[in-house]
Amino acid sequence: MDEKCGVVGVSLSDRAAARPLYYALYALQHRGQESAGIITHDGFQQHSHVEMGLVGDAFDPDDIAELNGSNGIGHVRYPTAGSVDTACAQPFSVSFKSGSLGLSHNGNLVNAGALRDELAGMGHAFTSDGDTEVIAHDLARNLLDADLVTAVEETMATVHGSYSLAVMHDDRVLGLRDPQGNRPLCLGELDDGYVLASESAAIDALDGELIRDVEPGELVVLDPDGTGYESHRLTDPDNTARCFFEHVYFARPDSTVDGKLVYEARRELGRGLWAENGIDTDVVMPVPDSGRAFASGYAEAANEDDGSVEFAEGLMKNRYVGRTFIMPSQDERERAVRLKLNPIKSTVEGKTVTLIDDSIVRGTTSTQLVELLHDVGAAEVHLRIGSPPIVAPCYMGIDMASRDELIAAGKTVEEVREVIGADSLGYLSPASIADALDTAREDLCMGCVTGEYPYDIDGEETDRAVSRPVIGD
Repeated sequence: MDEKCGVVGVSLSDRAAARPLYYALYALQHRGQESAGIITHDGFQQHSHVEMGLVGDAFDPDDIAELNGSNGIGHVRYPTAGSVDTACAQPFSVSFKSGSLGLSHNGNLVNAGALRDELAGMGHAFTSDGDTEVIAHDLARNLLDADLVTAVEETMATVHGSYSLAVMHDDRVLGLRDPQGNRPLCLGELDDGYVLASESAAIDALDGELIRDVEPGELVVLDPDGTGYESHRLTDPDNTARCFFEHVYFARPDSTVDGKLVYEARRELGRGLWAENGIDTDVVMPVPDSGRAFASGYAEAANEDDGSVEFAEGLMKNRYVGRTFIMPSQDERERAVRLKLNPIKSTVEGKTVTLIDDSIVRGTTSTQLVELLHDVGAAEVHLRIGSPPIVAPCYMGIDMASRDELIAAGKTVEEVREVIGADSLGYLSPASIADALDTAREDLCMGCVTGEYPYDIDGEETDRAVSRPVIGD
């Protein structure tokens, strides 16, 4: 399961934007490790630095010093649409008759191909195969004949899919969230300006204060002098399609996403997991780090329910090994599990164990961990998962593998349990997800666990009345 991306934009009154953008990207590094970039504008011209690699490797002090201007946007990327090279690294920039544009995009367009073909037929030349460049060219086209807000509104009516954007038009920074609000975006205030970011942890890193989430279908335009912002609600859909997986896995636990602290949401999900699939065992332990808050809530609920469950750290993490889901091959993923997690034998030996994780995707990690705990003497290993079975791919910005690679696709829970080798297996239901997030089920995107999507995707079912825009009318 590959990462989504992280976007940020700042407008400051009297200091350079580059260093705050750099710090904010560090806070969003978990959302993408493939490339990092910053674009600034000094009131006269645009400055850009984009490199492959982690934030700390992509920039040196000279790079930061050369990014002049008090307004800018930044991006960290893991590719879910487009190739893995500098051509698709972001922010993407383009110059045209009405000025310069820079775009940072988190999400994935469903109709990028059709829109690219139309723009190419009009003479637009593309330098990458990513969908961000498609948005940039469409917005540039609209800006030739319309004011900024109208141009954005016209582009929003043309593109179909998930997106949260940090955009720079000359020295003006914008934040835009798609009408369904699938990808997160929030607004914060600094002592000397304003910031837009994928997660509030980036605002915290700048000693700022979270103001609120950018609403689905909302355009926020920051004043170039850092003194304020404008809000334009361009659409007001009946239902949203917020990605539930932000709270389950992707967002930092110290971030607030859609009004909910992620750490508390995960604890609530853990409590729901006990209510639906609780089992009395000697020890409850998380898969670090993603299962920790779930396991805390699960154990707390178990003990409130007249249990005597011990919450323990039974697996120790080697923090110098990356996330196993983003290793490029299956063999490397399997090897990384052994390198990454080592059991504490005294916590496990001779005991019944409940192992808690956020999700099962391919099943590689879960299978190896169950085997590992049995090998060090666990009497029983019961696996509990803080999300429903993942049975379908994600088309909205998470590279969650094909159906052929998803262990739960086409299998019952019992069949998955047999493959993994656990003594029992329990998942959280979609209804409990909605309850824990205090969100109506119809306002969440759960395509990966239902196979029904909030966008018009070729060959897939939808969970609402929706159709993509007709290109070329």
